[in-house]
Amino acid sequence: MSDAASRFVEVFREFGGDTLRDVWVFDRDGHQPLYLRDDIETAIADVDVSHLVDNERFGYITRDTYEALYYADYSYTIRGFDTFEQFRTFVGDKPVGVFAGFDATDTGRNFAALNDRIQDVAGDLDVEALLED
Repeated sequence: MSDAASRFVEVFREFGGDTLRDVWVFDRDGHQPLYLRDDIETAIADVDVSHLVDNERFGYITRDTYEALYYADYSYTIRGFDTFEQFRTFVGDKPVGVFAGFDATDTGRNFAALNDRIQDVAGDLDVEALLED
């Protein structure tokens, strides 16, 4: 794993600890897992992950739509599922999408703080290189 990928994964681990399930990066053409917890790797072994990533690519369209419709800049998206929460944001100039899953908990999470930290780390890295690992 590259230094850039390690730094990204570490931010998510610091945020979610043992609840971190997976971390992915994607652009309009490809995707790359940066981290898969063993049980999640097993759970998705028979899943066509490209369909999941294609759904996250719709974020490029909604991001542009939100930027045009609202007086504030789009930052991130959270999706709640019965057993996990999924966070998605975009980093870099191109941009590159990043999403991660966390086991559901009874306590709230400060996803705005996570996004701030991800953006800070991304500012120091060549985020496009994350897809080359």
